[in-house]
Amino acid sequence: MVVMDLDEESTREGENIEEVVNAEESIDDEAIDIHEEEVGDVKDDLVGEIITTIEFVDQISDYRRTQQKECFNLVRRLKILIPFMDEIRGFEFPSPESCMRFLNRLRKVILAARKLLETCNNGSKIFLALDSELIMTRFHSIYEKLNRVLVKTPFDELRISDEVKDEVGSLCKQLKKARRRTDTQDIELAVDMMVMFSKTDPRNSDSAIIERLAKKLELQTIEDLKTETIAIKALVQEKGGLSIETKQHIIELLNKFKKLQGVEATDVLYEPVINKSTSLILPHEFLCPITLEIMQDPVIIATGQTYEKEGIQKWFDAGHKTCPKTGQTLDHLSLAPNFALKNIILQWCEKNNFKIPEKETSLHSENDSEEQKDEVSLLVEALSSSQLEEQRASVKQMRLLAKENPENRVLIANAGAIPLLVQLLSYPDSGIQENAVTTLLNLSIDETNKKLISDEGAIPDIIEILQNGTREARENSAAALFSLSMLDENKVTIGLSDGIPPLVELLQHGTSRGKKDALTALFNLSLNSANKGRAIDAGIVQPLLQLLKDRNLGMIDEALSILLLLVSHPEGRQAIGQLSFIETLVDFIRQGTPKNKECAASVLLELGSNNSSFILAALQFGVYEYLVEITSSGTNRAQRKANALIQLISKSEQI
Repeated sequence: MVVMDLDEESTREGENIEEVVNAEESIDDEAIDIHEEEVGDVKDDLVGEIITTIEFVDQISDYRRTQQKECFNLVRRLKILIPFMDEIRGFEFPSPESCMRFLNRLRKVILAARKLLETCNNGSKIFLALDSELIMTRFHSIYEKLNRVLVKTPFDELRISDEVKDEVGSLCKQLKKARRRTDTQDIELAVDMMVMFSKTDPRNSDSAIIERLAKKLELQTIEDLKTETIAIKALVQEKGGLSIETKQHIIELLNKFKKLQGVEATDVLYEPVINKSTSLILPHEFLCPITLEIMQDPVIIATGQTYEKEGIQKWFDAGHKTCPKTGQTLDHLSLAPNFALKNIILQWCEKNNFKIPEKETSLHSENDSEEQKDEVSLLVEALSSSQLEEQRASVKQMRLLAKENPENRVLIANAGAIPLLVQLLSYPDSGIQENAVTTLLNLSIDETNKKLISDEGAIPDIIEILQNGTREARENSAAALFSLSMLDENKVTIGLSDGIPPLVELLQHGTSRGKKDALTALFNLSLNSANKGRAIDAGIVQPLLQLLKDRNLGMIDEALSILLLLVSHPEGRQAIGQLSFIETLVDFIRQGTPKNKECAASVLLELGSNNSSFILAALQFGVYEYLVEITSSGTNRAQRKANALIQLISKSEQI
C-alpha cells in the first residue's frame, strides 16, 4: 500500500522515477527486517515450548499401572524430537509460512500428548482401568496425528541435517508400527472388572476378586483410597467427561475397595456439595445427575427423573433412549418442565443469598475444541492421500471420532468429509470400505448429516457393500440404511435401489447382530406402502416366522411389529395368514411377555378385521379366554386391542 501511494504521488507531481524506486527499496528492506525479527521470535517461542513440554513429561516417572508401558513408549518417542528441534532453533534464515504452520501443528500434538500423560499420572486408577480401551485409542490417536505432522516436515526449507532427517524418518516408522497391546494381566483385569460391574454374575461381590483388583490397581491402603477419591471427584465434576453409568460403576468399585479397608462407603455423586465461595451446602436434589451442577432449567423425563435440560438433551442427541440414572428404556423422549423444583431452587437461592453460576465455556474447552478441529482437518486431508496406509489410518480414526459424541459428527461434516467418505465406499479395499460405511453410519446419527449423506448419492454404494462386503461391513451397512431411512425420501430411494432383497437375505442368514440390524431397517422401510410389497416379494415372511420360533434371539416383538405392517397389505395377508401362524399368535397372546401379547393381539386384530376366517381359526385355539384376561391385566394398548377383538368375535358369532 505504501508503494502504491508513492507511485501515485510521483505520477501526479512528475517526480524522478529513480527516486521512487530507491524509496520503495528502502521501505521494503525495513519491512523485511521487521518481519524476520517477528517470525524468528515466534519460531523460537514455538520450538522452546515444544522442547520444554517434552522435557517436562520426561520428568514424570509415576504412571498408572494400566497405562505405564504405553506412557514410557510415548515419552521415549517424543524425546527423539529434541535434536530435531535444536536444529530448527539454530536456523537463522527467515522461516517460511509452511515451516511456521508445521511447528504450530507439532506443538498442538505435543500438548495433547502432555495432557494424556498427565491423566495417566494423576487420574483415577479405576477410570483408567475401566476405560483402558478408550485410553489406548487416545494414545494411538496421538501416534497417528504425530506421524501425519512429521511426514510433511519441510526438511529442505528448514535445512535439517541428513542424520536428524533419518532419525525423524525412523520415528515415523515406529509410529506406523505402533499397535494395541493387551498383556495377559490386562485380560485378567478386564474380566475381573466385567464381573464386578455385572448385575447378574454372583461373583460381583467376591472378596477374592475385589482384593485382586485392589492389588493390581494399587488401591490397598487408606491413603491410596483418599487419593483415588479426590481423583474421582475431579473426574465426575468435569463437564461432559463421563456418562452417568461410568460414574456409577467407578463409585461402586471404589466403595467395595473402601469396605475391604474398613472405611465407610460413600456416594461421591450425591455427597453434599459445598460451594467454595459461600461455604453453603447445596442440597443434592438440586443437582443434575448428569452435570452434577445446580439445575437452572430442570425437566422431567418419562421415568419421572429430573435433569438439567441441556444435560439430558445432549444424552438424547447422542442416541440414548434410556434414563441415565435408572437405566430404564424410555417410552418417549419428551421433556416436561419441573416448575415446582425450579421454584424451590430459586427460593432457596434467594433465602441463602446464593447466586447461580453463569454457564460459560472454559478456556480449556476452547483449546480442546481447537485441537479437535485441527485433528479432523488433518484426517479429511489424509482421506485424499495417494498413500493407501494413510487413507486406511485416517478413515479408521475418523470412524472412532464420529462414534464419540455429537460435536464430532458436526465437525467432521463441516470439514467436508462426507463426499470423500462416499467416494471411499467404492474403493477396492475391504478394510477402507468397512470403515467408510461405519463412519457414515456414525455420522448419520446427526439429522442434518442424514440428508448430506443421501444427497451425495451414498445409498446405492451402501447397498452394494450390504450385498458383497465383509460380515461387519454388511451389518453396519444395514444399520446405516436404517438410520438414513428415518427420512421419508430415503425410504423411497432405498426401495427403488433394490435395497430390500439384501436386507431380507441378511435377516435370513446373518449373525444375531446382522439379523437385528436388518430387522430394524426393514421395519422402517416397511412404513412406506410400496416397500411392503417389495419386502413380501423379496421373501420376508418366512424369516420373520422363523424369528417367532426362536425365542432365544429376542426379536419376537420386532418381528411381530413388521408383520403388523405387512398384514395391512393384501399380499401380506395372503402370505402370512396360515393356520400355523394363527396358532403361534394365540400362543403369544396366552403366554408371551406383556409386549408380546400386545403385538400379537394387534396382528390378529388387523387380520380378523379383513377376514373373519382368521378370527374363527383363533377361536379354535382358545383365544377368547386369553383376550378376556388381557382386558384386565395387559398393557393399555393390549387392553384396547383385546377389547376390539372381543367385539369382533361377537360380531362374527352374530353373523
